[in-house]
Amino acid sequence: MRRHRGRWGRVGRWGTAVAVTAAVVAGGAPPAVAAPPGDRGRQIHAAVDDLHALGITGVQGLARVDSVTTRARAGVGDLRRGTPVPLGGYFRMGSNTKTFVSVAVLQLVGEGRLSLDDTVDRWLPGVVTGNGNDGRTITVRQLLQHTSGLYNYTNDLAVVGSFAGYRAHRFDHYTAADVVALAMKHEPEFAPGTRWDYSNTNYVLAGMLIERVTGRAWATEVRARILQPLGLRHTLMPGDRPYLPVPHARAYQQWEPGGEMTDTTLFNATVADAAGSLITTPGDLARFWQALQRGRLLHPREMAAMHRTVLAESRQDSEPGSRYGLGIAYIPTRCGGYWSHGGDVLGVSTANAVSADGARVVVLSLTAQLADEEAGLAVRRRTSQLMEDVMCGHDGTAAGPDTVRSGWRDVA
Repeated sequence: MRRHRGRWGRVGRWGTAVAVTAAVVAGGAPPAVAAPPGDRGRQIHAAVDDLHALGITGVQGLARVDSVTTRARAGVGDLRRGTPVPLGGYFRMGSNTKTFVSVAVLQLVGEGRLSLDDTVDRWLPGVVTGNGNDGRTITVRQLLQHTSGLYNYTNDLAVVGSFAGYRAHRFDHYTAADVVALAMKHEPEFAPGTRWDYSNTNYVLAGMLIERVTGRAWATEVRARILQPLGLRHTLMPGDRPYLPVPHARAYQQWEPGGEMTDTTLFNATVADAAGSLITTPGDLARFWQALQRGRLLHPREMAAMHRTVLAESRQDSEPGSRYGLGIAYIPTRCGGYWSHGGDVLGVSTANAVSADGARVVVLSLTAQLADEEAGLAVRRRTSQLMEDVMCGHDGTAAGPDTVRSGWRDVA
């Protein structure tokens, strides 16, 4: 079958993993050796400058190491006006939404309200059917881990395919049933559980599962279970509102190599749904990642399940050794690795990294997407370099004990 590169998770560092499987073993790692604060500041300031020089119109970033926070920005927030990128500005997080959704599902698992081994058809009878698709043979775990084999509906969306498609469809409203129906027009890519391939359809279905189990929309559950307990007041589900809150940098999409940048800030994110529609800020996203890795959102059993990875088969050419858990992934580095899940929506890319113990975190928002493959590769390499430098420290030693702490919503 044809291989596709879908949106809401196309960023080079969307979240991949090394051969270490996910329930990371406690102890045994050497103590952390942190880079001096001045070095950390230079790392992120140099990186955002480099990314801007590579063609990204605007970049904002945040790095936090051992409670010391550094913020940086480069480029412009509006090409027409030449205004600077706001520090702490809002942006569309894209597929990082999947990590929030996975946490909500796993909390329901911990409460005994569903099982990772439940079939999709148990909760959503008749939704995954036709053209060889069968919800009776796909489990909740396979949805969260992208091993379901379901076709990625994003490949069929005109709004992400061209400037004309964007202009014609940027304000269209979609329901979860609408986009799942797009996927059901196609045969599955493979039999459930036999391979791995990224599909946004999986997480739209995960959002539908949350609603069926709880009686409330997935975004409502995410708000009650994650945003409110952690005090993430700048993270939100926009619904049909195509605007970003103020302040924000404008998003720019390049549709063809060498082509002009077009403003894609206005966008109805219902088409991304539980696969990639949340809006956030660097500070909120950093706080989420640290809370997750410090065990403040999941019980130990569910934490271990989230971090249990499989080989991300279709990413091996671009990211050798990458592995994927349940809405989270692990990136190999010279000092071990870090957890992550990037994402993209039209004109915006999100990258992040967090150490196993949550002591180190980096978040980047890039408000441009380049069409040229070489330029895009250079951007991904520079982004990855920053993540690894901050996670590993200036001398390449491990960024922290190789442990995953567990607790239960201890958000004080």
